[in-house]
Amino acid sequence: MAQDKVAVATFAGGCFWCTEFDFDTKPGVISAVSGYAGGLEVNAKYELVSSGRTSHKEAVQITYDPSKLTYDDLLTLYWRGIDPTDAGGQFVDRGRHYTTAIYYHTETQKTAAHDSRDALDKSDRYDAPIVTEILPYTTFFPAEDYHQDFYKTNPFRYKMYRNASGRPNK
Repeated sequence: MAQDKVAVATFAGGCFWCTEFDFDTKPGVISAVSGYAGGLEVNAKYELVSSGRTSHKEAVQITYDPSKLTYDDLLTLYWRGIDPTDAGGQFVDRGRHYTTAIYYHTETQKTAAHDSRDALDKSDRYDAPIVTEILPYTTFFPAEDYHQDFYKTNPFRYKMYRNASGRPNK
């Protein structure tokens, strides 16, 4: 596929194993890479990020074919997989590094993210306000290899974690 036929989106949704799975299995997604986004430190590593000692969040960077899957489709998938009202993390994963954020790469993504969040907030689906941040994309560092495709390489451990995490099972 030609490089100009793909687009990139970056979402922080708590544990990147679960967020990666939520996107990686969808038609039109070319790749979903677990990593660390938005922080100031260079070459983020799991030991530091998971300890909360950096400004990064666990995130997933998605390369997708917009002729098969739109950014609005990705936003819908994203909102379904998180609790956008939780300012302390996601499900059993607690701390700033597990909080939610949409990192927009373009002004079009920024507008779509704000419109999507506003519509969700007005839907009365939640009793609390939406706290998911919408931030300009700055940095993304892929996580270590053993974190990539975790649901495939460690299916038993992944299923046990997902079932115990409080996340919706998909």
